[in-house]
Amino acid sequence: MVHPQKPGEAFRMRETMEMNPGCLQENGLSQILTLVLEELGLFYHKDVNGIGVLYSLLQAPWLQSLLKVHDCLHQYIRKRPMPVVPKARCLSSEVVNILREIPPSADSRELKRLLQGAHFKALLSVHDTVAQKDFEPILPPLPDNIPENEEAMRIVCLVKNKQALGATIKRHEITGDIIVARVIHGGLADRSGLLYAGDKLVEVNGVPVEGLEPEQVIHILIQSEGTIVFKLIPVGDRTVSSHTMLFVRAMADYWPQQDPAIPCADAGLPFKRGDILQIVDQSDSMWWQARKASDLSRCAGLIPSNHLLKRKQREFWWSQPFMTHSCLKASQLSTIGEEEDMKIDEKCVEADEETFESDEEFEYVLAGFRRSMRLCRRKSHSTQLSCYSRCPNNCYHTVAAPYEEVVRYQRRPCDRFRLIILLGPSGVGVNELRKQLILLNPNLFQSPVPHTTRPKKSYEEDGREYFFVSKEMFESLIYSHSFLEYGDYKGHMYGTSIATVKDVLDSGKMCIVDLEPQGITGARTHELKPYVIFIKPPSRNFMRQTRKNATIITDYFVNIKLKEEDFQDIEESAKKMEEQYGQFFDQVLVNDDLHSACVQLMSIVRRAQDEPQWIPASWICSDS
Repeated sequence: MVHPQKPGEAFRMRETMEMNPGCLQENGLSQILTLVLEELGLFYHKDVNGIGVLYSLLQAPWLQSLLKVHDCLHQYIRKRPMPVVPKARCLSSEVVNILREIPPSADSRELKRLLQGAHFKALLSVHDTVAQKDFEPILPPLPDNIPENEEAMRIVCLVKNKQALGATIKRHEITGDIIVARVIHGGLADRSGLLYAGDKLVEVNGVPVEGLEPEQVIHILIQSEGTIVFKLIPVGDRTVSSHTMLFVRAMADYWPQQDPAIPCADAGLPFKRGDILQIVDQSDSMWWQARKASDLSRCAGLIPSNHLLKRKQREFWWSQPFMTHSCLKASQLSTIGEEEDMKIDEKCVEADEETFESDEEFEYVLAGFRRSMRLCRRKSHSTQLSCYSRCPNNCYHTVAAPYEEVVRYQRRPCDRFRLIILLGPSGVGVNELRKQLILLNPNLFQSPVPHTTRPKKSYEEDGREYFFVSKEMFESLIYSHSFLEYGDYKGHMYGTSIATVKDVLDSGKMCIVDLEPQGITGARTHELKPYVIFIKPPSRNFMRQTRKNATIITDYFVNIKLKEEDFQDIEESAKKMEEQYGQFFDQVLVNDDLHSACVQLMSIVRRAQDEPQWIPASWICSDS
């Protein structure tokens, strides 16, 4: 412990250091800390608030060590160290040659191996670069024949490497000049700030480009090595790019190589429905620049704008011509009707509602397990549409946008759970997974109680198995768009109402429902914030092995073993669902084994509630 010699001595030394700031640098932080400790020692035994804690902190060994390291580095920097050898890599090569001439030994072989290692060579190369202060690429001298009007001409030197240049060129439709058509966000040209859309190319590596085709200019670039020198006339009025940094979900597939209208197919960004894209530039009303959210470090690519992709969906392809750009590829200094109705088979492998246990306690736990909605989904599509899709103003394929703006959403502990939607083809085991999930934790998971118009049975209670309502009341709920999904079975109506879903969520439980794909759009609201899990069947060969003893239930309630055509129907139905509704799937789960799939489902549901997820921006705007 440090004790002051005399109370006034520390103060006098402090006054001396204040008058001579250079003394601070000579003594270093360690000396300053010693003086501070001496002054604090005066008050240490007077029980002044906080003095003891501060005194102990400043005496901590780790702090003393850090200060000593700081002082050593400071003294080393003041000495201005110079490299002993400016070309260490050459010296290393000489040592290796000498080692080849002497008799081999274990030490010489080890030294030779170290000196020839790739990492050691890279280290020596960096050392030589720093020692020689050779930080800039060697650029060729400027041309002698620079025009008098220097402001009208710019010389741009870029070093050719494996990185994409990120620009396209084209011939001006009026003047015939070769101009920079587009600068891609994130590319070398964009980050350098040296090339701009509209700049007129005059020469490339000393070769005049006047009269050349864009393809010929690209050929010059391909043949170039090292530094590329552009002589260009800058554009007068530069267009300010709209860097919106907007995230969207793609609602359609896009393959630029199959699009004859894209300005440069090699600069295009392919994506599939459901992909999350970051829109980085919307300055061009027809072609936006974007990159995938899964890889934001990559250079952006061209995608059709919202307006253009809408027209593509409406006309099935672009019909109007566009001026084609010639793209500078990465290897060459790089990149300058209405949907068909779903027809879901009513067959299923789960038990019919007539065969459940009659025990009262067991019935209460299984509330919401009734098979009504799956049994009433017929091949006839007219009776199984949700109330949402019955409404023309809300129909998805009527107002569908190619992109849906999304935001990152993190559910707070005080927020109610998101609705969990399971969907898949009949026979894949959707309802069985739902039942297993609820049985694992009925205090956390629950399904909504359906509505029905059929008569109540003796052992049933209103609001437990079903809400029993009249046909008139059921139709009134249909007209008021109160159902997520409804249908008829054997002359009786069944439906899952939005109100019962909200009741489950308001009770603090996770609501689990299984819907047909047509019901997804009606559930996608800011109140429910659904998380959609698609239950996908395994391969047909795998289904033959694992479902060879499974049975199906027909309209006549006869158990029949699955046939080859049933496996084919399941596979084709799943494929059709993915093709038409895959953009709404938050997760895909393959049900190849019920136990394993249930464990995976539990993990997926947990992540859906606890981890950040992409959701439509309108859901957040509606909340605010």
